Amino acid sequence: MVAATFIVCSAGRRTSTAVLRATTARRSRPTAVATGRRAVHTPPRPSVAGASTNAASQSRAVAAAAAAALVASTCLVAAASTECAPLGAEANMLMPTAEPSTGILFPGLCNGMAFVGCGVRVKYAFVKVYAVGTYVDPLAMSAVKSRGSAEIEKALLDPNYPRTIRIVMNRDLSIDKYTAAIIEAIEPRLHGEDINVLDEFKKLNPPVDLIQGAEMEMTIRGDTMLYKNAVGGVGQIRSLAFTRALCDVYYGSDAVSPGHKNDVLKNIPKLQSF
Repeated sequence: MVAATFIVCSAGRRTSTAVLRATTARRSRPTAVATGRRAVHTPPRPSVAGASTNAASQSRAVAAAAAAALVASTCLVAAASTECAPLGAEANMLMPTAEPSTGILFPGLCNGMAFVGCGVRVKYAFVKVYAVGTYVDPLAMSAVKSRGSAEIEKALLDPNYPRTIRIVMNRDLSIDKYTAAIIEAIEPRLHGEDINVLDEFKKLNPPVDLIQGAEMEMTIRGDTMLYKNAVGGVGQIRSLAFTRALCDVYYGSDAVSPGHKNDVLKNIPKLQSF
């Protein structure tokens, strides 16, 4: 008979003990059997001590192997849990951020870029039209993020630093008013160059009015703006004059949402690489 006890991974430790006990049959003594008038002695039974010893050894080996396998598998699971649990800064980076005045949430990542700030577009001094957030490429910004706000602002005005501008409507609005407001902000910043792109921008937006929660994304990479409209359609505009003007709309000295620009300037120095 073999009894085994295992103590596995207690409080994060990896320990194991095996307690083995074996009992063997006693060697049989000669016994006398009465058969009529004579007592006939039966021959002694063969010793089973050797067989019992072999069985005990095999049982010890099996128990030890089982203990080792159980310890190994349990500790692998414990190690995996230890590695996956503490996400630390990565978890914070992925958490959504609420724009303070509207409560609209911005996820930590968008189009493979990291969130660095948000704000609200206010019209007529009190109408909160939409929330706007910025996502940047951490690697591209790593060269300037420690050089002070002036250098960061200069980089934000340069369309060669990739970023996504994400707009989320805070109220219903006709598509005509939305496109008119964007064009009104961009046109004077074009300084007469590539004016035809304004018509291209209009065509990127289908004739469907915007509802609260509708989202648009403008991803800037050099002279190209990739645009995702409110119904999920994707198009692009290729014009360096246009992308420069768009950068100035949101990060220039007369930004349409000063709170958004200031939040971005504040958070870029804290930006972590993926």
